[in-house]
Parts: sequence; C-alpha cells; structure tokens
Amino acid sequence: MTPKSGRKVLLTGKNGQVGWELQRTLAPLGEVIAADRRTMDLSDPDSIRSAIRGIKPDLIVNAAAYTAVDQAESEPEPAMAINGMAPGIMAEEAKRLGAAIVHFSTDYVFDGAKQGPYTEQDPPNPMGVYGKSKLAGEQAVQQAGAPHIIFRTSWVYGARGKNFLLTIRRLAKERNRLKIVDDQIGAPTWCRMIAEASAQILAQAFAPMTPDPLPIAEVSGLYHLTCAGQTSWYGFAQAILARPQPAVSGPQAIPELLPIPTSEYPLPAKRPANSVLSNAKLRQTFGLALPEWDKALALCLGEAD
Repeated sequence: MTPKSGRKVLLTGKNGQVGWELQRTLAPLGEVIAADRRTMDLSDPDSIRSAIRGIKPDLIVNAAAYTAVDQAESEPEPAMAINGMAPGIMAEEAKRLGAAIVHFSTDYVFDGAKQGPYTEQDPPNPMGVYGKSKLAGEQAVQQAGAPHIIFRTSWVYGARGKNFLLTIRRLAKERNRLKIVDDQIGAPTWCRMIAEASAQILAQAFAPMTPDPLPIAEVSGLYHLTCAGQTSWYGFAQAILARPQPAVSGPQAIPELLPIPTSEYPLPAKRPANSVLSNAKLRQTFGLALPEWDKALALCLGEAD
C-alpha cells in the first residue's frame, strides 16, 4: 500500500476503551473518521459495506466488538455477527479499495491449558461463544486477502468505561471484603498502551520518509500485544488497591481481599486459566514491547487520580 497525503483512517468502536484511545493516537496518520452505530451498524452487512464504500478509507482500524462475554452464551447470533462476520466484511471491502485493515482480538481464543505463554503458532481452542466469535473474526480477516494486522490482547482496562480496575475501585468503597479469583493468570494491559503501540506500528508501515519502511503487506499477520509479566486477578486487585483513591475523603479502609478458585465464582462462560501471551514476534518485527503490567498500571492510576 503506497503512503500518501490526505490519508483516511476509518475507526470503529470509538466509544470503547481501545477505540477511545485510538481516536487520539491515530490522528497523526491522517484524517480519522470515527464511526459509531449510527454511521455503521456492525450487525448489518449492508450498513458496513455502504459506510466503507462511501468513506473510501485507506486504512480500517476495527476496535469494535461484542464484549459481553457471559451474555454471549445466550446471545450467540449478535456476538457472531459483530465479532465473527463484520471483520470479514470490512476486510473484503478493504481489499476492494486497495486499503489495509487492523483488527483487535483476544486471549479468549485459547483454552488456557498450556503451561507458559501462548505464541501466535499455538492452535486456538476457544471454550465459549465469545472466544469462538473472535476466532471467526480473525480467520475471516486472514482469508479476505487484504493487507492486515491482527492484534491479540488480554485483560484490557483503562480509566473509563467498564473494566476490572474501575470495578475494584468502586467495590472498595462499598464493601469490607472482596473475593477475587486467584487461579487465572494473565497480563493486565492498559488500553492506552495498546493504542500507542498500534499507532507506532502503523506509523512505521505508512511513513514514506523512513529509510526502511515496513509496508503493511509485508508484515501482514497475527501479533500478540499485551503488557509484559503476569499476575492473577487477585494479584491485579492487590496492585489496584495498593494505591489510595484521592477522591475518597478521610482515612481509607482497604477491604480485605480473599483469594478464591474459579470454582467458587461460577459464570456462564468459561475463562482460560492461562491467558499469558508471548510478545516476542511483535518485538522482533516492530522493535516494540509494552512495559511490565504493574508499571503500566501505576501510570494509568496516576492519570486517573
């Protein structure tokens, strides 16, 4: 894909955690057209095609998703439409326009049975509807034939929206004791880091002035993109509560945290026990690596406060 001035970047999911950040980090790449459901309904193939053909983007960045993991178990059709089918339609339209597409996926494509970090070469085996729908989306993008980058990430949180970080901080004000799962491990990943790394990678692929540019067509593929290190949800909660909340007046009573097994917190959708993803391919290809999860958390909490 030839870099050019006046580039158009179509961003979906602008109100989500990653999409909200991408709307800001992608701005230097060109005109960012951030779509919401009124612009492009991802459950409607005709709406997707019509919007893309009208905008004629040079790059599509799909940060939209059906993210209600447990609800997906009883609503498989909308989950598959948005997570599985829509990305493929976007990729087909990208190919038709001679554009590229960036798509975001998840650690839930794995069953969590592996000992050690998952690589991009490990065979997926999703356990629930959400994971199956996200895997279908990955495969649809790959099969469409457009230049593409698929980023798998995990345990995404931020200072806005709905996520584990904000839930723990809210519950800490309401309860004296919190039971937190301690037998699932992963790498909590700040959505800001995902957006910044994505923008830097795309800048490499679209920068005509770089001595050795990396055209998206030459680096098309699947990459894991998470913070470094690992912890459990219990360890994540401990790190969150280790920093007092300045909005709370007076002495703060930190609730007692009790580690529990997954079996004591049953949910409709099964979660992988191991969500740790290897970022070696990302580092080798683009020379980028996200910081340790606890360092990124400290940065996020500093901004949230």
